[in-house]
This record gives sequence, structure tokens and C-alpha cells, in this order.
Amino acid sequence: MLLFIGGLGASEVLLIALVVLLFFGGKRIPELMKGLGKGVRSFKDGMKEVEDEIKDADTTGK
Repeated sequence: MLLFIGGLGASEVLLIALVVLLFFGGKRIPELMKGLGKGVRSFKDGMKEVEDEIKDADTTGK
């Protein structure tokens, strides 16, 4: 994500934010961010479970 944003200047980011605000409206954006946060949290939890399973397989396999 940071690599994508790194190529954009402040004016481009501001323009994108303005377009998103106009497209979705001010009341809808917090709902979208909440859903995005839940999705990211779910993804991180899934990755942690996979890492834990791999660690358990390594310790029991040796």
C-alpha cells in the first residue's frame, strides 16, 4: 500500500479523497472504513492461525 501511495503527491491524494467523498458521501465513509478494518483484522487473524499451525507442525515433526 505504501508503495502505491509513494508515487502520488499530496495534491493527487487530496483529489482522490475529494472524489471518494463526493462519490460515497460523508455519512457512508465511516461505514466503509469500519468494514475495511474488519476485513484487515480478519485477514491478519487468518495469517496468524496459519503461522501457528506451521510452527506446531515444525515442533511436533522434529
